[in-house]
Amino acid sequence: MKIKYLILALLPFSIVACQSVTQNSAPMTTISAEKQMNVDKTLTAYTWSYQPKDTPRPIQLNFSENRLSIITGCNNQGGSWKIENNQLVTSSLVSTMKACEPTLMKNEQFSSSLFSDQKNKFELNTSSVESPSLTITAANGQKYEFKGTMTPETKYQSQGEIIFLEISPETKQCTGVAPQTCLQVREIKYDDKGIKTQVDKDWTLFYDQIDGYQHRDDQRVIIRVKRYERKNPAADQSKYAYVHDMTVEQEIVKKP
Repeated sequence: MKIKYLILALLPFSIVACQSVTQNSAPMTTISAEKQMNVDKTLTAYTWSYQPKDTPRPIQLNFSENRLSIITGCNNQGGSWKIENNQLVTSSLVSTMKACEPTLMKNEQFSSSLFSDQKNKFELNTSSVESPSLTITAANGQKYEFKGTMTPETKYQSQGEIIFLEISPETKQCTGVAPQTCLQVREIKYDDKGIKTQVDKDWTLFYDQIDGYQHRDDQRVIIRVKRYERKNPAADQSKYAYVHDMTVEQEIVKKP
């Protein structure tokens, strides 16, 4: 597959940064500019997940240019990051302030202790392009292995077009390549101030899947979707891939 070979060309097979975190450690070898570029590309090309013990949901790390975003399952956290002296250096984290159930609070406490104002040793292994690993060593020596999943931008090699879809609670039987159940959707457009400027009049059968969206037959929703053009779709594939980005509106609808 062409995408796989392209990513292989960008990623090192094994990138290791194993110097000590403490100020009293031996002098550390400076990472080369080329190697650091590969590290940066790899970190930003994937979403990294780890589920702490006794918690219901995994923590997800998203690296963008100089920005680290952490999804904990309740409050989201964020800060800056950089690779310096073969270490992952993170700033103090800022967080939203929602009240969460105790098990999800454990996720926030874990990510804060590991990433808020820290300098951590790390090991990045990309021998598997589809599922690389990022192992982070905490100050106490405990290691945590985060598994990588390609971001849609990496998978489809594009940024994606933002569209908004209203989804009806009611689905319909339809036939694409084979008989299936289709969502009913209407496209919505907003202006720069967030005011609706256009709503399609009629419902349209939606034959594709929306990654990350779980339909409920008692809920009307408007979602923001990223639409990616597939470079070489298979014979039974659509030209586009759709990924759920966020839910804009949701309303419980009573069944007749």
